[in-house]
Amino acid sequence: MKLVINFKEESFDSDRLSVDDILKLKKVKFPHLVRVQVNGEMVKKENYGTTLLRDGDKVNFLFAIGGG
Repeated sequence: MKLVINFKEESFDSDRLSVDDILKLKKVKFPHLVRVQVNGEMVKKENYGTTLLRDGDKVNFLFAIGGG
């Protein structure tokens, strides 16, 4: 499966991946602080495990960054 993750095309061996799977495969350190968009649509955190990705999907990780 090929996905575009944060504007970079990447290939994965599996043809069945969820948003949760991608967060784990990409070793996102603080997944609870990340919001995920798939093809421009925000995915609710409670749906990360059930939202399946398709070949060619565009996935963006949006990280919460604090400042002050």
